[in-house]
Amino acid sequence: MENRTCEECNEKLVGRIDKRFCSDYCRNVSNNRKKRLTSKTVRKINRYLQNNYRILEKLNPHGKQKISKKRLQDEGFTFSYITSIYTTKKGSHYHFVFDQGYLQLENDWYMLVKRED
Repeated sequence: MENRTCEECNEKLVGRIDKRFCSDYCRNVSNNRKKRLTSKTVRKINRYLQNNYRILEKLNPHGKQKISKKRLQDEGFTFSYITSIYTTKKGSHYHFVFDQGYLQLENDWYMLVKRED
């Protein structure tokens, strides 16, 4: 039988064969350390994406809404942070932040949409 030890404190593990930590404390310490190692750039990008998502969700409660670029900017929307682009057969480009998206119209107006799966 193999001697298994806790990944955090190296104490001997007793119990399930797939157990990795001896306690919730060791599991939490290990997971928190891994989370801290996530690069600052990734955290910054995720903050922008979360902020953009909240703004689109707030301004588009019914799934489709026309809105000005100024209003989006006033809310703090950052156009350079999106998760995907969908191009229609007609060549229109919808920019998405997860399931919330927008289509650029004329004269600094946008159509906000929600992708339905």
